[in-house]
Amino acid sequence: MAGTEKLKLREVLIEIKMSRAAFYRMRARGRAPKLIKLSNGQIRCRRTDLDAWWAKHEMSA
Repeated sequence: MAGTEKLKLREVLIEIKMSRAAFYRMRARGRAPKLIKLSNGQIRCRRTDLDAWWAKHEMSA
């Protein structure tokens, strides 16, 4: 979707206050925010996907 903010993994880790290793463990269990791989090989997370992840975790808390 054009105009959607795409965050670098480093930015996501800072926002959710998590180490890269912990994030990838969570991702392996299917519990991390959705990531996308760009054509240049870089990893990004759409702001909308991160916001949806936050909302899901706020409701389950």
